[in-house]
Parts: sequence; C-alpha cells; structure tokens
Amino acid sequence: MDAPREDRATLLRFVERFALVLRESGMAPMPARVFAYALADDADRYTAAELAEGLQVSPAAISGAVRQLVQIGFLVREREPGTRSDLYVLDDENLWTRFTGAELSALQRLEDVVAAGIDLIGVQRPGGRRLAETREFLAFLHEVLADAVARWPEERTRRAVRGSAG
Repeated sequence: MDAPREDRATLLRFVERFALVLRESGMAPMPARVFAYALADDADRYTAAELAEGLQVSPAAISGAVRQLVQIGFLVREREPGTRSDLYVLDDENLWTRFTGAELSALQRLEDVVAAGIDLIGVQRPGGRRLAETREFLAFLHEVLADAVARWPEERTRRAVRGSAG
C-alpha cells in the first residue's frame, strides 16, 4: 500500500474498470470494487480500514462488501492474536476454478429448469423447440466448462513452465 501516487491512480482506474465488468455480471457494486482491489493490489491481507483507505471510501461501505465476499468464499476472515481488527485475505487458491464451479452449479440449475419446461410444453411447439435448443446449448456449455476446470491444473503447470522458459 506504499506505491507512489501515480501507481495508486493506475491501480484504482483498473479496479473501477474491472469492478464495472463484475457488476455487469451480477456482482453488487461495493463487493465488486473490494474484490477487484484485493485481486490487483500487492498486499495479501487487509483490515476493513485499509480497504476503505485503499479504495477511498468510508469504512461503513466496506463492511457489507467484505461480509458478502466472505460468504461466497472470495475472502477469508482472519484475526491475528492480540488484535481486535479482522483481517481479510483473498483466498486465491484455485480462485477461478472455485468461481467456475459455482457457475457450473448455476448452469445445472438452468438446465434442470429448462428440461422441466420441455416436459411441460413438449417439443412440438415453437417454444418447446427453443427450450430444447437452449437445453442442448446449456449442456454443451456445462461440459466444456467442466472439462476446462478439470484440465486447468495441468494447463496452469504447462503455462508456468512455458512462461519461465521465455
């Protein structure tokens, strides 16, 4: 958190751009900003006050955001012995595979609802045919994402080796 002022401004511009994309994907505004900040900043743990200072917002704005990020598993709450402040740590161990796993669950729920709709409506009607196409696409997407998650550990290693050789 000791970066020069110009580096901080660059970081905050990125945080706002990334948070906007996260918001457009359904994440609430302040959790999106806190997550983007924790992901891009160099520190590995923060108090709520440090997050507020880093994002230039009030500490009150941070409390609900960190609570939500802890609930979804992006942040972990810790406490150092002898301190009264909680620390928030970005749980970056397999972060994106965990995130995608949650998306796979959501895709499965969509698939199930669409399949139930097909059972109710049938495929003889235009709406039923559209639902059948939707179910097939969701099933395909689910398979592709599940395969990508399964392959990622090996791919990450391969990329790391390639990156260190360059």
